[in-house]
Amino acid sequence: MAGTLAIDLGSSTTVVAHLDPTQQNPRLLPIPPFSTDDPPVIPSLIWLNGEETERPLIGRQVLEAGLLERGGPQLQRDFKRQIGAPARTGPPSLLSPEQSGCLLLQRIWSQLPHDLQPERLVLTAPIDSYRTYRQWLLDALSDLPVPEVALVDEPTAAAIGAGLPAGSRVLVVDIGGGTTDLCLVALQGGEGKAAPIAQLLRFAGRELNHSQQTLRTADVLGKAGCAIGGRDLDGWIAVELMPAQAHGLEGPPAGLLSACERLKCQLSTRSEALGLWTPDPRQPPVELRLRRPDLEALLERRGLLNLLDELLESVLASARAAGVRRDQIDAVLPVGGSSQMPLIRSWLANALPGVPIRGDRPVEAVALGALSLTPGVTVKDVLHQGVSLRCWDQRSGEHRWHPLFIAGQSWPVEQPLRLRLACSEPAQTSLELVLGEPELEQRSEVVYVDGLPVLRRRAAGGARVKPWDQEALALRLDPPGDPGVDRLELGFWINEAGQLMVESKDLITQESEPPVNLGPVR
Repeated sequence: MAGTLAIDLGSSTTVVAHLDPTQQNPRLLPIPPFSTDDPPVIPSLIWLNGEETERPLIGRQVLEAGLLERGGPQLQRDFKRQIGAPARTGPPSLLSPEQSGCLLLQRIWSQLPHDLQPERLVLTAPIDSYRTYRQWLLDALSDLPVPEVALVDEPTAAAIGAGLPAGSRVLVVDIGGGTTDLCLVALQGGEGKAAPIAQLLRFAGRELNHSQQTLRTADVLGKAGCAIGGRDLDGWIAVELMPAQAHGLEGPPAGLLSACERLKCQLSTRSEALGLWTPDPRQPPVELRLRRPDLEALLERRGLLNLLDELLESVLASARAAGVRRDQIDAVLPVGGSSQMPLIRSWLANALPGVPIRGDRPVEAVALGALSLTPGVTVKDVLHQGVSLRCWDQRSGEHRWHPLFIAGQSWPVEQPLRLRLACSEPAQTSLELVLGEPELEQRSEVVYVDGLPVLRRRAAGGARVKPWDQEALALRLDPPGDPGVDRLELGFWINEAGQLMVESKDLITQESEPPVNLGPVR
C-alpha cells in the first residue's frame, strides 16, 4: 500500500497519519508498540539502555516501564523544541536533541506496517527555527527509502486541515509541549475567484508532481512564536506546589513534572485536581492538589497572557500591513494539548470577540492538515526576519539602512522591488550591496533561572540591523559614477526557494545584468 505519510514531531506527542490514494480518507496510524490507544499517538520519549541506541524504548514503552518518573540522562524528552535552536544549558543527556529526533523518526519508520510503502512523506516544522530545522530534517531523512519528501510549517498545515471554505482567514494558535506559535492564514479563492493550480513545496530538490489533485493555496499573513509551551507550564506548577524540590540547576525532577502535567490536564475539565508524586520509593507518595483558579492565577503571574497578547499583536500588525483587520478573521483554530485549557479559551474569546473557535481535534490537526498538502498546492510563507540594504543618504552625508522586505511579508515575491542608487564619492568604480537583517523588537524575552523558563520584560529601543556575514556583492561601474546622479536601477525579489535575487540596470549605459542570487532569507 502506497499513499502519503505525515509525521508531526511534537515536543510531547508525535502524530503519524496516512492517506490512502484509493480511498482519499486520512487516518491516524497506530505504530505498535510505540503509540497509545486512544488516540493512537506516540509520546515523544526515548529511553536508552546505557549508551546503546540500537534497542531503545520509545513512547508508550517508556511509560509502561515506569521510566518517565526516573528521569536522568538516559531519558530523552523535550528535544524537539531544541532542534535548530541556540544551545542552552540543561539536564545532561546521552544524545543531542538532533540525534534524539533522528532516532525517533528512524524507529517510527522501521515499525511501519509491512504492507505500507509510502511514496510520499510530509513533515512539519516550527516557524521560529524553520531554516535550521529544515536542514536537520534533510540530514535525518537522507537514508529513508521514500521517493518524495515535503516540508510544511505547522500553523499552515493546521489551517489547511480545518476544512474551512476557500477565502477564509484563520488564526492558528498552537501551544505545544515546547513552543507557542500564532499564525494568521488566508485560504485563497472564494468570492467568485477560482483557486489556482499550484504545486507542493519542494524538499531536497524534489517536486511532488505525481498527483492531479488541486488544493487551495494558503497565504500566511503573519506569524509569531516563542519557546514557551506546555512543558514549561508544568515546571511553573511544580515550583508553585513543591518549591524546595523543584528549584535547581536541572529544574524540577522528571517524576514531579509528570505529576504536574496530569494535574494540568485534569483541570481542563475539572475545577480541582488531585495527584500523587513518589520522590522516593521507600517513602509514602506526596499528595499534590491544585484548583483551577489557582492555576490560572499562577499563569497570569508568570506572564503567559501578556506573552500571548504580544504574539497576537505582532501577527495582527503583519495582517494590517496586508490590508486585513482583526474583525476580518473568520475563525480561530487552537491546536496542541495546552490550547484546550479554559484560560486559553477565555483569552481567545476576549482577544477576538465574535470570532468562532474551531478546535475539535487539537492533537491531530497538524498531521491531518499536512496530509492535505499533497501535490497541487502552493503555500505562500512569510519572512520571519526582514532584509535591509545599506544606502548612501546624500542629505545627511552618511550611510543608512533602507528596508527591502520586512518581517511578516509574504514570499515568493512576484513583482520586484525597484530602487535607484547613486554614488557616494567622485569617480566611483563600483557599488557594494551590503545587506543586513533587522533585529526584531521584542518586549518579552525568555531567560532560564534554576532550569526554569522565566518571561522577562525589557524596554523597547531603536531597531538595529545586523549585517549579513557573507561578502557584499560589488557591481562594477564603467564609466565611473559621480555623487548625486542616479546610476543603477536595482530590482529585488524573493524566489520560490527563499533566495533573495537582484537584477541591475546601468542608467548611463542602459546595459542590464542577469539576476544574481544574494543568499537565503528567513
